[in-house]
Amino acid sequence: MGLRLALSQSVGSVFAISGSDIVENGTLPIKCILQGTARTPAFSMDGEFIIGGVFSLHYKELTKIHSYTTAPEPPTCTGSVNSRELRFGRAMIFAIEEINNSTELLPGIKLGYKIYDKCASVTVATHVAFQLSNGEDPMIQTGLNCTNLGVVMGVIGASISSPSIGISRIFGPFNIPLVSHFATCACLSDKQQFPTFFRTIPSDHYQADALAKLVKHFGWTWIGAIYSNTDYGRNGMASFLEAAHREGICVEYTESFYRTEPQKIQIVADVIRRSTSIVVVAFTAAGDMKLLFEELNQQPSPPRQWIGSEGWITDLQLMRFSFCAGAIGVAIQQSVIPGFGDFLLHFWEEAFNCSLTKIFDTKKRLCDGTEDLVTLKIPFTETSKFRITNMVYKAVYAIAHAIHTAVCQETSSTSNCKKRSIAVLGTPSIIFVQVFTKLKEVNFTQNGYHVSFDANGDPVAFYEVVNWQKSESGIIEPITVGYYDASLPKGQEFRINRNLTWLDGGLEVPVSVCSESCPPGTRKVLQKGKPICCYDCIPCPEGEISNMTDSADCIACPREFWPNAEKDACFPKAVEFLSFDEILSVILAGFSISGACLAIITTVIFFHHRTTPIVRANNSELSFLLLFSLTLCFLCSLTFIGAPSEWSCMLRHTAFGITFVLCIPCFLGKTIVVLMAFKATLPGNNVMKWFGPLQQRMTVVSFTFIQVVICITWLVVSPPFPVKNLTTYKEKIILECALGSAVGFWAVLGYIGLLAVFCFVLAVLARKLPDNFNEAKMITFSMLIFCAVWITFIPAYVSSPGKFTVAVEIFAILASSFGLILCIFAPKCFIILFKPEKNTKKYLMNKTKM
Repeated sequence: MGLRLALSQSVGSVFAISGSDIVENGTLPIKCILQGTARTPAFSMDGEFIIGGVFSLHYKELTKIHSYTTAPEPPTCTGSVNSRELRFGRAMIFAIEEINNSTELLPGIKLGYKIYDKCASVTVATHVAFQLSNGEDPMIQTGLNCTNLGVVMGVIGASISSPSIGISRIFGPFNIPLVSHFATCACLSDKQQFPTFFRTIPSDHYQADALAKLVKHFGWTWIGAIYSNTDYGRNGMASFLEAAHREGICVEYTESFYRTEPQKIQIVADVIRRSTSIVVVAFTAAGDMKLLFEELNQQPSPPRQWIGSEGWITDLQLMRFSFCAGAIGVAIQQSVIPGFGDFLLHFWEEAFNCSLTKIFDTKKRLCDGTEDLVTLKIPFTETSKFRITNMVYKAVYAIAHAIHTAVCQETSSTSNCKKRSIAVLGTPSIIFVQVFTKLKEVNFTQNGYHVSFDANGDPVAFYEVVNWQKSESGIIEPITVGYYDASLPKGQEFRINRNLTWLDGGLEVPVSVCSESCPPGTRKVLQKGKPICCYDCIPCPEGEISNMTDSADCIACPREFWPNAEKDACFPKAVEFLSFDEILSVILAGFSISGACLAIITTVIFFHHRTTPIVRANNSELSFLLLFSLTLCFLCSLTFIGAPSEWSCMLRHTAFGITFVLCIPCFLGKTIVVLMAFKATLPGNNVMKWFGPLQQRMTVVSFTFIQVVICITWLVVSPPFPVKNLTTYKEKIILECALGSAVGFWAVLGYIGLLAVFCFVLAVLARKLPDNFNEAKMITFSMLIFCAVWITFIPAYVSSPGKFTVAVEIFAILASSFGLILCIFAPKCFIILFKPEKNTKKYLMNKTKM
């Protein structure tokens, strides 16, 4: 390679000392000699300030086998001419000529250029970098240092990131700025490693973010990813995967390849064919993508939706692959360069396979001047709108503005540029530093397009969204359908403003997911060993809902709410209580009213026949009081039906307790009177005077008063109150009366039970007394029924759920009440109504004697 070595420590010290004489002061005059053969530029023009250019004018480097016996020749290029890169080179020349003709930018100063062909090779690009740093002179007599080296003020290139990285590392120590038009690797923004690197195209950091948002915008969460095994591809894909992870996108596979690896390309193609993801994101260079498409074209894969980086999405040569119709990606903004089309039409060598010079060392014939490029339409001459070409154009102007600011003094006249004095400008190495410094500060607009750099040497990111659509003639064309502007607020950077076509020319957005979306009412459960986008849909647990698609978790409904059948919304729980409009309530109420009517009818019968022996013989006063209390017992069951309230809760329990206590002492009084009546028949026994009508009334009142005291104490200390029972049933609310004080409730029941047991014992003792109308037997039987009912009531009450607890309590009240009235009064009413002949004193006396 063209290297020069030096002993001095000056900037640009790349020369070697030639033998020389020692001068008087002991120093050596330095001759800097070029080591190796100088590389000839593809295009060059002299000027006061030179701008370098590095483009891949040919597709590949000529492969040579070295014998290691002779010095190797410089690498050379071979293969066909890359029309796109050739257009980039011509754009650089056009921009320099336009600046040289300008009266505002560098007036009076002529810019020159040296454009080299790097043959799409990093090795050649490195060789070119040294060449641009060294210059072409075989020897330079400089005196004490090599400060005349590196005559270029800046370099345009290269078109991809890997060679740009190598070139920039070489230029860094010499303060030579490298302004790339197409190197997008985010790694080049690192000013610690690449301090003199600038670019007019946005960094891949923004491109990766735009591609991830593009994928997310169309609902694709299951994708494949391929990338070029280069700095551009590796760093770009790393940025994309990071952005995709933030957007919740899962990647089925990531595969890398390079154009010189045919076996790897075949493997990648097979992976794409076997994959289940429909969408493929390709972060590759155009040359790599061309070889992959050719491999896929031999054995087409199922339809795939291609998502492309700007490295290949606008390459017209790739659009001949019809299976890629519908591809979508981000591209540099289209632009117009006035006058550039006419400039290119003079360069017809590639179109007619002829050559004006032997620059490329090809076997083409010499052009004879009869060719007419206007009649052709090829990528090189397609000049209506440009994307990357405009990035070259802007890069040249950026360096020119930096040179202008560094070397020109502002005067009242703008017709020429008054150079600063040598004392101000200093050595060439200082001029490099000045141009490099001023390049950081450029801020201008050219042809309506703004040019500036941030602290990392990057421009403001702006992309067009491009969609490959078939025209009416069947040709695939790149159509702009939207844009991505990184300067807009977060969430507003991305816009789609035109209809798109998709794979196979379809109009419906393809679906690419690992698992179908989980509907509301379900939650996602990850499948073991698979990415987060692969999951199963599990119904929400009882009492929980999910009201969004693809919900990760279910949320519990509030305490008084319950999910609907679909488990996607919470509704108020059904409120349950023993209402009057239920069949069970109607039946119980019917029995209650019937019992009360039965007690009233019995009272009427007894009152109508109050003078008959059968009524008078069985303590008619207690009988009427008993019928009154039984009527209240039947009616008190109605207080248990309906929605509980504070008053109904207090009334139902106290009314029940008091009416039954009023009822049982009547039985107790009847039984005691019978027992004492037979005791009183003994000579000298005057016990009946203590069990007259007054004493019987006092007995009933006393026993009832005790229950009243218990109930009042209960209501004062801790009364029953309405409560919403949320635990018995999860899906509904039970309105019921809480006991307040359980001691009070069981004291009321216990007192009733105590009286019932006492009455039962006395009735058993009196059951064999020889009175024809002795009620002891019937009282015994009725108390037996009463006790049996309330003993079975306790476990039934405790175990019955919800409103059935109230129903059990009502049933116990009605059952015990019916037992009492039927056992005591039914036989007597039967005699009164149907056997009046037995309702006589004679019959009673005869039965008694028997």
